[in-house]
Amino acid sequence: VQLVESGGGLVQPGDSLRLSCAASGFTFSSYEMRWYRQAPGKERELVASISSGGGGTGYADSVKGRFTISRDNSKNTVFLQMNSLKPEDTAVYYCYRVTGRIWGQGTQVTVSS
Repeated sequence: VQLVESGGGLVQPGDSLRLSCAASGFTFSSYEMRWYRQAPGKERELVASISSGGGGTGYADSVKGRFTISRDNSKNTVFLQMNSLKPEDTAVYYCYRVTGRIWGQGTQVTVSS
């Protein structure tokens, strides 16, 4: 069972990024998936979640209207589209499978001018 994130980087305020999380070793389409983030010196926080079929999503208030979570079950991948990025979005972003508490290794997102 493995989750591998990609797509992070250094961007300027107002820019966009798309994170991907490739899953392997399990039946991806059967599980709710989430994105979390952790900024330096802060607790890890839930950013967004998506149901197994993709029909249900949820977002933290801090990202609502700017971030979109989606998934492609045919490609075993969950995405996080991040628009209008702010410096306070700077964090390591983690992919997470709810059942079994499976975490990816994280990808760094830095928003700075």
